[in-house]
Amino acid sequence: MDVKAPKALLKAQKLANLLDTAVKLPFIPIRIGLDSIVGLIPGAGDALMLFVSLRIVWLGKSLGMPKALVAQMVKNSALDFGLGFIPFIGDIVDVFYKANQKNVRIMERWWISENKANVDAATKAKLAQWKEENR
Repeated sequence: MDVKAPKALLKAQKLANLLDTAVKLPFIPIRIGLDSIVGLIPGAGDALMLFVSLRIVWLGKSLGMPKALVAQMVKNSALDFGLGFIPFIGDIVDVFYKANQKNVRIMERWWISENKANVDAATKAKLAQWKEENR
């Protein structure tokens, strides 16, 4: 038995990494992404990043996530968008408040909870196989 994350979740993970953590800043242990960089463009940058962020929400909805979790994801994206309009402060908050990563974590936790039995069975089978191979 092999359990794999659905394509929508994998796409959301890649997109969140691109938006929130794709670039490591030199000399300091902080990663930023396109959201922080494009968000520096007043107004339009934040609006564009909201649109891309909502793609992650849509991917979650396409998996059949409950409305309450989708609403939480929309709230995270809207908060990130709203904070982006505060001059200077919004740009700093963008570096630390990673709404897209938060949204993907919500998706991951939900997917694991929905597929726990299959994930546990697959893990047990892989462990048994590993033990057999390493006798």
